[in-house]
Amino acid sequence: MIRSGTAKFIVFALAMLASWFVGSNVPPTWTVEQVTLDVQTDPDGRLYYMYAGDQTYFDAIPAELSQLDPDQIRGSTAAPLVSEEFVSSTALVDGQMQPVYFQRLAKFHWGYLSLLPALVAVILCWITREPVTSLLSGIVSGALILGQYDLTGAVLIPSLATTNAAGILLLYLWLLGGLMGIWSRTGAAQAFAEFITKRFVRGPRTAKLVAWMLGIVFFQGGTVSTVLVGTTVKPIADKERISHEELAYIVDSTASPIASQLAFNAWPGYVQAFIFVSGVSFLATEGDRIAFFFQSVPFCFYAIFAVLGTLLLSIEKPLFLGTQLREAMSRARTTGQLDAQDAEPLSSKELQASHVPEGYKPHIIEFFLPLGTLIGIAILTFVIYGTPNVQWAFGTALLLAVGMALAKGMSLRDVIQGVHDGIKGVVLGSVILLLAITIGGISQETGGGTFLVEQLGDAIPYFLLPILLQLLTVIIAFSTGTSWGTYAVAFPLAMPLAWAVAGSQDLAHPEFFMTLCFAAVMDGSVFGDQCSPISDTTVLSSVCTGCDLMDHVKTQIPQASVAAVLAAVCWTTLAWFTG
Repeated sequence: MIRSGTAKFIVFALAMLASWFVGSNVPPTWTVEQVTLDVQTDPDGRLYYMYAGDQTYFDAIPAELSQLDPDQIRGSTAAPLVSEEFVSSTALVDGQMQPVYFQRLAKFHWGYLSLLPALVAVILCWITREPVTSLLSGIVSGALILGQYDLTGAVLIPSLATTNAAGILLLYLWLLGGLMGIWSRTGAAQAFAEFITKRFVRGPRTAKLVAWMLGIVFFQGGTVSTVLVGTTVKPIADKERISHEELAYIVDSTASPIASQLAFNAWPGYVQAFIFVSGVSFLATEGDRIAFFFQSVPFCFYAIFAVLGTLLLSIEKPLFLGTQLREAMSRARTTGQLDAQDAEPLSSKELQASHVPEGYKPHIIEFFLPLGTLIGIAILTFVIYGTPNVQWAFGTALLLAVGMALAKGMSLRDVIQGVHDGIKGVVLGSVILLLAITIGGISQETGGGTFLVEQLGDAIPYFLLPILLQLLTVIIAFSTGTSWGTYAVAFPLAMPLAWAVAGSQDLAHPEFFMTLCFAAVMDGSVFGDQCSPISDTTVLSSVCTGCDLMDHVKTQIPQASVAAVLAAVCWTTLAWFTG
């Protein structure tokens, strides 16, 4: 492992030199991304399609007049005159010629060099165990490739001055940090741990089983599940000498995987927008595509094996246990040391112990009432609006926790100090989260995802397509740190490709083949996101369980990889029989 400042500087300097050389001397290659649109007509006859829940209107031109002809532009180093077009054509649908509409987007990439920013960040994270400078190095690498030498004005400020970045600061720094701090100051978290321990927990196994069951209950997935389960279970796990690596793996692997299995959340509505394929009857309407989503759930094998793997680890009957995770479990049980000797937990010491003022008596209701309010508001807003409003949920829970502490006699100074300590405890995690989002955007700008998708052709054995889609989406999600962003890149190309392969190779069960390919994209994206050190859920799992980021990544990858390999075997076997 590289420790010296000189060695780190050499790695950084070489990466920056390579990035500058690419940006200065290697012209980008252009291509055209064509997306089939599910078009509707309003009462005035205007064409529109639904995007992110909104009606997006457009005017189409005939395909023969398009300046973004994929065959002419693909592989060219000359920039096209326009960056976006909407074109119309005709196709045979249900025995009749009908109009079809496409959105064409000009995209560029530098081939394999487009992956350089993500590789720089991941490799430096791996060898230095220091995520902040590693992520900044990846951002600088991407900026040099893009020729954006004003790092603050052209890269960081546009990325951080967004609604997404503001939401992270509000939710994960102020609201989450404040709530965790208040629970630490009032002793509510410790009271909850003692309550659960006394009634349900009989050792490490039952403590981990509580964590696993809460992950199933909070099936909204992603950041919501990660934050709720991590902050709720950590006091119990710490008391039972469960290593932070174990806990982070359980929390992370019952977040997005369970969300794709118990998909009564925002996932189906988001994903369906990307899987329309012209002429495919079972994907024709939004209702058809959502039904197809749920039909594919039983074939999301990675999610099934990932959730099952965490259950077996919880009861300490794992089918496979990586060396580092085994060592972490042994260390925690025998010495009580929950982190490795050289670990740098993302949750600081302010959140590692309770600081209850003298004379203040903690009560379990101070934990359950804010937590119940948080969950109730999240569920209620999901029912009403179709997506949980986590800002409302956490904000109300924080205000309630503060109000209860003041009503019980805690001084305002102690309350504010608790909030202050909580915010201090998650500052590092919030910074890493913001940098991870920035490098994800940089990776998309350099065209890494576009290049990887372009590498798949239609002249491949049909039974290998699901595993190839899995590998492709794993790389994209690992490089960008986002499963939902990978869906937006991969699905519009993967689904038409799967349909074309099914038709060209005359498969007996094309819909079932499409189902397997859909599941491979879904699960490949989740797996890559889950294992990526620049993913928001990976960072938050570390923050909320008090784990070192790279310790979490290194101990999780072997466990998750076993589930991914088993899933690939299942998809390939089933795809073989579709022929």
